Amino acid sequence: MKTPRFVNGYIDRHGKARWYFRRAGLKKVPLPGLPWSPEFMAAYEAAKAGQATEIGSKRTKPGSLRALAVSYFNSIAFRSMAGSTQSVYKNVIDRLCAEEGAAGIAYGDLPAAGLRREHIVKLMAARAAKPDSANGLRRVLRAMMVHAVEVEFRRDDPTRDVKAIKVKSEGFHSWSEAEIEQFETRHPIGTNARLAFALLLFTGQRRSDVVVMGRQHVRDGYIHVRQQKTGVELDIPIMPELQAIIGDISKDNLTFLVTQFGKPFTAAGFGNWFRARCDEAGLPHCSAHGLRKAASRRLAELGCTVHEVAAITGHASLREVQRYTKGADQRRLATSAIAKAKTRTSK
Repeated sequence: MKTPRFVNGYIDRHGKARWYFRRAGLKKVPLPGLPWSPEFMAAYEAAKAGQATEIGSKRTKPGSLRALAVSYFNSIAFRSMAGSTQSVYKNVIDRLCAEEGAAGIAYGDLPAAGLRREHIVKLMAARAAKPDSANGLRRVLRAMMVHAVEVEFRRDDPTRDVKAIKVKSEGFHSWSEAEIEQFETRHPIGTNARLAFALLLFTGQRRSDVVVMGRQHVRDGYIHVRQQKTGVELDIPIMPELQAIIGDISKDNLTFLVTQFGKPFTAAGFGNWFRARCDEAGLPHCSAHGLRKAASRRLAELGCTVHEVAAITGHASLREVQRYTKGADQRRLATSAIAKAKTRTSK
């Protein structure tokens, strides 16, 4: 009987067949059952990824898209992602696997090797009304197909020539000064909403970082941040406005921000809670992430370089910082240009 690649077997002294996955650079892994059985192939696919078998993988069909997903979820590439990114990717893949194709068969039960470019184009077209969702599916499938090629689950990457849908959007709305003032008027100092607002605006961090901030992170006039998403470590000077707000907070809690039950927020829970506070202020189009953009804009308007802004926000991409501060830079540069023109004209 021909066995899958990298599989070796022998008969032990008790007459029982033993099967192992053996590949250079990877740990030898025993394989259960008989070659090509569902149990055997699920363990084989996980072994090719160099990781342990995920719970529930025995229920997958050998060679199916779900079997590939099991292998991908156990890969180093997937496990190296931030937890929040893993959650997003897994949700996208799980929803796709549960979705029914034209024949009424769930995509997860279809052969992964049979996925072609035209299938991905159709999947994206079905999500055309929500281009961010379509592009997100493309991005996640591309990562999974790169893994499929690496572990020899398939020979090619069907996503390679699939183009993203162009989206004309500036992303999250960046708060204006008028909107900032409106929120501050509705939520005065001393409220949890104003505390959350100040932490977001005066540190320029994501909600996932703000919810874990506490007194233990304050050192010599700086607040120390280890970003949840990127792992980047930052020391951000505490603005006087922020110091005035956090100075009177109870020292009994591990985090500055707590729920009505006295517990730390989760990032998702905080997002929903802050959304409601924005609604209360008559700002339904504003968000926590929009304050990160507003913080970047303010710094740019003060004349900070993109490197200086990135030193606060922790952005790895200067292009992203430039996108955040584009409006501020345009206004500042235009003002400078006109000032120079006036000076030249007056001579």
